[in-house]
Amino acid sequence: MANRRLELLDAAIAVLGGSGIHGLTHRAVDAAAGLPAGSTSNHFRSRDALLAAVVDRIVERERANWEELATTAAPTTPAKLAETLVEAAREAAGQHRHLTLARYAILVEAANHPPLRQKLTDGGARVYAWFLNWMRIAGSTDPEREAPLIMNHFTGLVLHQLANPDPEFGPTAEITELVPRVIRPRSTEESS
Repeated sequence: MANRRLELLDAAIAVLGGSGIHGLTHRAVDAAAGLPAGSTSNHFRSRDALLAAVVDRIVERERANWEELATTAAPTTPAKLAETLVEAAREAAGQHRHLTLARYAILVEAANHPPLRQKLTDGGARVYAWFLNWMRIAGSTDPEREAPLIMNHFTGLVLHQLANPDPEFGPTAEITELVPRVIRPRSTEESS
């Protein structure tokens, strides 16, 4: 039963990523999952219930993607953090394209749907806390101020690539220039 639920939620993410929020219907999820009509509504009685569960699944999958990246990355300097973010941007716009598009579709929907907004805020807080820790490890002395500068730029790069796909997508130059400019080591005068 739990596997069927996840199968439906992953199908819903694929629908969202491929057709947007207006394409997300119980019937479309049934078709995307290759299941009989009514399967989605058996698990998620209303569209609101489906959207809430999709948000949880998006957060879960994105957190797993970041954790997987963290097993291969050790961002102990601004340059290494930039390398990690370049890889994350490529993955978000490439192999995880539908997941990222689904998140953006839900973000727009959340603007007019406060319960979704709260679920996204709560789910994002865990990833954000993790990123703040990466910032500290990379040398940030003010991660609460610096992290939004980097993550908002990262988000914009990925969003632009998703909206206007460039086969030569190369976020390396922008990210590797930005991160060391934002994360500046404390000067010797400041530390004394």
